[in-house]
Amino acid sequence: MHHLIRPALRLRVALCAAVAIAVLAPAGEWLGASPAPIAVQASSRTRTQTKKRPPRRTMRRSRARGVGVTPVASTAWTSPNGLPALATDLSGMISTRVRSGQFGVMITSLTRGDTLFAQNAGEMMQPASTMKLFSTAVALDRYGPEHCFSTDVLRDAPMGGDGTVSGSIYLRADGDPSMSARFYHDANLPMATLARSVAAAGVKHVTGDLVYDASAFDDRRIPEGWKTTYLGAAYAARVSALSLNENIVWVVVQPAGKQASVTLEPMSTTIPVRSKVRLVSGRGGRIIARRAADGGIDVSGSIGSSSGPLRYSLVVDDPALFTAGGLRAALQAAGITVDGAVKPGKTPASAQKIASLPSPPLSRIVSEMNRESINIVAELLFRDAAREASPNGTGTAETGLANLRDFLQKRVGANPQEIRVTDGSGLSTLDYMTPRAMIHLLSYAHKGPWSSAFHGSLPVAGESELLRQRMRSTPAQGNLHAKTGTTNTVVGLAGYVTAKDGEILAFSFIYNGNDRWNAKATMDAMGATLANFVRE
Repeated sequence: MHHLIRPALRLRVALCAAVAIAVLAPAGEWLGASPAPIAVQASSRTRTQTKKRPPRRTMRRSRARGVGVTPVASTAWTSPNGLPALATDLSGMISTRVRSGQFGVMITSLTRGDTLFAQNAGEMMQPASTMKLFSTAVALDRYGPEHCFSTDVLRDAPMGGDGTVSGSIYLRADGDPSMSARFYHDANLPMATLARSVAAAGVKHVTGDLVYDASAFDDRRIPEGWKTTYLGAAYAARVSALSLNENIVWVVVQPAGKQASVTLEPMSTTIPVRSKVRLVSGRGGRIIARRAADGGIDVSGSIGSSSGPLRYSLVVDDPALFTAGGLRAALQAAGITVDGAVKPGKTPASAQKIASLPSPPLSRIVSEMNRESINIVAELLFRDAAREASPNGTGTAETGLANLRDFLQKRVGANPQEIRVTDGSGLSTLDYMTPRAMIHLLSYAHKGPWSSAFHGSLPVAGESELLRQRMRSTPAQGNLHAKTGTTNTVVGLAGYVTAKDGEILAFSFIYNGNDRWNAKATMDAMGATLANFVRE
């Protein structure tokens, strides 16, 4: 029965329109999220290895190997026959291998409908990035796996025969999280594609302004409970309905003749760049890029005349303004002039659509989000799912929680008070839920009409993404698929595994405390034990 829940390792990658896509490689999960391929400022990580205590019942020992990535410590699993043996083994692993903190565990059989094991299942605990499973579920349930978001350009005045719009154009956001180098060939391609569509509609000149409309979400860019120490890192990029390149900008420095060239990637006309970079002889160099009080970027340092490009990433303070500047730069490159300014505003109801940029299907978006644990994508989807149900049609963290609780109560059949969150990614220190709430969600997702998209979005033990180096050479490899979660004080793992006799199990493991290394190794041992479990 493995085939019933093993995730599709290759999801459909077709866009809702003919837009080329390229997926970049991940850098790994930290503080609840992958720093993404553009994150060079993520906080440093220190792993402290501790001596493992021998388990009470050791049947086999895994051998985790990998190239270039340090695997989680080797773990011992067991081969329990029957529920009493399973309970004894799991309890022993938790009590003997983790020195401090609190473990919350719940395991149920989706085949038989009973609970196999529970410990602190009703305790409110911090979930870290396992929270993304809730954001995935509410988005899939609201829209369906084939849904595409649409970022539109509209005009508020007629267009003449010469291609002149005698008024303003509007860049209207739809909360699309996919306009980034992760989904396109390069970071400039989303706005370049949209600008080409505007040109194809016949527009050559705009006498008014370029107005950007990010009113699909509220104006709060930093969710409550995000630590200030996070805010310079790519995993804590600002939140906006109008987001480009995961709200990270690259400063690219390279030699150009007798001077150093400094450009932004993606291009944007709304971020001034001031360069004091010196061109010197030789290769390599060193650059420093700092955000200035006026929203610009000051770049200094040196680069060798024989050097390749040097790159430095920064979190964007105002994503909507940044994105609108990206469109203006792309319009200029396409030969379209805009006489006025780039400014915020609301799109008039009477405005006529000129062009649209559709996203990939939602199934593709949640796959990237969960496999690489991308916080900004989760934040956008969490708010997107709440927009239709909110009183004013605006997505916020508060309406996201209300929508999630309504979903849990009316659709999932769970107690809505067993989750309390202030964001959609799990990065907030104010996020709490019970392992039992997670199990209710996993059970519902397994049987829902979007089950294949949900399953297919999860990394596979020993084989893919954030589980590639975990549970290798164990019964869980190629079988267990789950969402990971990691912060300084949290380790989480939640998903599905097929037992040795074909029984399908859902599990939720949450650890809150400082002994993260041993907690993660214990979770791997428990996952492999579940894969090796035989009920009778």
